[in-house]
Amino acid sequence: QVHLVESGGGLVQPGGSLRLSCAISGDVARIYAMGWYRQAPGNTRDLIAIIFDNGRTNYADSVKGRFAISRDNAWNTVYLQMNTLKPEDTAVYYCNVRVGEDGNYVDYWGQGTQVTVSS
Repeated sequence: QVHLVESGGGLVQPGGSLRLSCAISGDVARIYAMGWYRQAPGNTRDLIAIIFDNGRTNYADSVKGRFAISRDNAWNTVYLQMNTLKPEDTAVYYCNVRVGEDGNYVDYWGQGTQVTVSS
């Protein structure tokens, strides 16, 4: 079992920055990937950033060059640094951890944190 708690959301003006954190507890030994998703009202929950166990990262085109995902060495926390925020970045942001190996995975989710970009 893995338990996730997000923090760091809030209201920010366009062009501003926020840093989201996701505290991870439980069985972290078999983490395959850690990611951030977001969901705006009426939209699907979409992957925007992911970091794999080998350190490789991928980003959605909409956030590439503005957002950066990172983690601590102990796999206890994953971060999302968000810069040059735009109103279209407004959404609920969810932390995801995928645990397992060899194609046999289980996904865990945080409760979500609201990010609102508005003047």
